[in-house]
Amino acid sequence: MARLPYLEADQVAPDYRDMLKRNTNLHKLLVNSPEMARAFNGIGGYIRFKSKLDPRLRELAILQVGWMEKSEYEFTHHVKIGKEFGVTDEDIAGLMAETEGTPSKLEPLARAILKGAREMVRELAMSDGTFAEIRQHLSDEHMVDLVLTIAFYCGVVRVLATMKIDNEPYYKEVLQQYPIPGVK
Repeated sequence: MARLPYLEADQVAPDYRDMLKRNTNLHKLLVNSPEMARAFNGIGGYIRFKSKLDPRLRELAILQVGWMEKSEYEFTHHVKIGKEFGVTDEDIAGLMAETEGTPSKLEPLARAILKGAREMVRELAMSDGTFAEIRQHLSDEHMVDLVLTIAFYCGVVRVLATMKIDNEPYYKEVLQQYPIPGVK
C-alpha cells in the first residue's frame, strides 16, 4: 500500500490536472507535490517523446533497469510501452538471457546497451570498455540521452519502492508472461 495518497483530478488544483492525463498510480502519487511532479513529467516526457535515441534501444535500457531492480511496476509498464516502440518478446527473452550471462540473439549494440545499464545499476557507472563500445555506434547526443535515461530510471525505481506505489491490476498480467525472479 502506498505511503501517500493517490490523488484524483478533483483533488488537484486545475493548473496541475494535466499531469493526471496518464492515469497511473505513479502520477497520482507524485502530484502530491505538483511542481516536482511537473519537473518529473518534463524529464520523462523528453525521454519518451523528444530524445533522438532509438526508442527500442531506450526501452530495452529502461526494461533492464526495471528487471535488475526487481521493480514490478517499472518493468511491467515498460513492457507495454516498449512494445509500442518495437520491443519484441524475443528482445525481452534476450534481455533475460543477457542478465543471466547467457548469450542471446540480440544485436551487438543492444547487448552493449543492456550491459551498460546493468553496470550503472550494479556499479554506479558504465565501465570504460562498455562506454567505448556503445560510443562506436552512438553520437555524443545519443550517449548523453542514453546515460541520462538509465540514470533517470534508476531514480524512478527508487521512488516507486520508497513510496510503495501499487501496480495497477492490468499490468499484473505481464508478470505471468515475464516473471521477475524474487517478485511475487
